[in-house]
Amino acid sequence: MTNKPLIVICGATATGKSGLALDIAQRLNSVIISADSRQVYREFDIGTAKPTPAEQERVSHYLIDICNPRETLTVADYQEQAQNLIAQFHERGCIPLLVGGTGLYIKSVVRGMKIPRVAPQKELREQLESLGQSQVYAFLQQVDPAAAQKIHPNDPVRTLRALEVYYATGIPISQQQGEIPPTYPILQLGLDCDSSHLLKRIEQRTEKMLKDGLVAEVKLLCQKYGMDLPLLDTLGYREIKQYLVGEVSLSEAQDLTVLHTRQFAKRQRTWFKAYPEIEWFDANQQNLLETVWHRIQGFIGSMG
Repeated sequence: MTNKPLIVICGATATGKSGLALDIAQRLNSVIISADSRQVYREFDIGTAKPTPAEQERVSHYLIDICNPRETLTVADYQEQAQNLIAQFHERGCIPLLVGGTGLYIKSVVRGMKIPRVAPQKELREQLESLGQSQVYAFLQQVDPAAAQKIHPNDPVRTLRALEVYYATGIPISQQQGEIPPTYPILQLGLDCDSSHLLKRIEQRTEKMLKDGLVAEVKLLCQKYGMDLPLLDTLGYREIKQYLVGEVSLSEAQDLTVLHTRQFAKRQRTWFKAYPEIEWFDANQQNLLETVWHRIQGFIGSMG
């Protein structure tokens, strides 16, 4: 059993997590395990703010570019791969950094969520959906009242998932969930800043993506995978797609990307603020790197 810790750097999009993590990882002679649900997909580079080849040269990154854009990586898949990597690096005496803004990915690792490994059942879902949400929720109340108590009657996504797990395994999802927290120490650090500063960061980042060739990237992906690829309906890609089909001008697409990124960042902040174990730092403070580094050194030192 190792007492090597895990360092988590999380927070909303555009708060500067990646840049800070690169500096910290170099000082620790460490690696970065990405916790970003879109960077796992190959070819989706500029719009996901994936680490550049030069950044990957500086520090080894893991769990990026591991999936074909037509594949689906489940949270359970991600969790298993991340846990295996953390164990491997601990064995080598390395302190890995888990870095990103996908809250569920981070939670799956730091809380050790028990996730039922049931693949989506397309036909079953279609049959259930055709019955309507109120009927489907009534089914859930019959077969798994404990899950129904936690799921809102108007939440079709979680209702369908709970029934899918029950019909696939014969065991209620409420009996398959829970947490087995890791035995190693974890330090969770969050980056945040006030809304006006965050908006400025989002505007600058969107502008940089366009300069770096986001339009060409989206055009190529549309040609290769077709306009209806689900990943092309995600933040930054959807708006440029609208521009490519003539629905909006490029400047409108840019404005929409900024607006939708702001809304997304707000949801991320709400998610992360619900976890009291995260220690927050102002992304705009001048001596951010030294302040965070001091905290990490204190944490490692306290482990003896």
